[in-house]
Amino acid sequence: MQLSKSLEDYLETILLLSGEGTVRVSDVAERLNVKKPSVVAAVRQLKERSLLVHEPYGDLNLTDAGRQVAGEVYRRHQTLFTFLTEVLGVSSELAEEDACCLEHNISADTMERLVSFIEFVQRCPGSCDGPSGRLGKFASDYARRKLEGEPG
Repeated sequence: MQLSKSLEDYLETILLLSGEGTVRVSDVAERLNVKKPSVVAAVRQLKERSLLVHEPYGDLNLTDAGRQVAGEVYRRHQTLFTFLTEVLGVSSELAEEDACCLEHNISADTMERLVSFIEFVQRCPGSCDGPSGRLGKFASDYARRKLEGEPG
């Protein structure tokens, strides 16, 4: 299901807010710094796609499908944030901003490779000092695993 960047942001925000308790239109508007009518319009679109349940003036609740989509958006965001901060050394503030932009446009294949790379860097033995050493070892290990049919 193809969603706009904006609708993905609404789903992700509802998911994150739901971890803090009930979610209302006003909560989403405040978190995203938008006006309530904008949230209402997005809620209508998400309901039409069966991603959200909402009665007028009631709480916002993700459906199972909505929770799945929102979880995927959040996973992409967290993966990108981790890559930017832990691998590239980008500041948390900039990484948060950049991850938000990138999460909506990254392909599934690139995302899979990025997850594999981050996992590799996090478990890389001491002999892989420096990003270029890690990158070279990762690239050859990744290619070998793919050729042998192993998961990323």
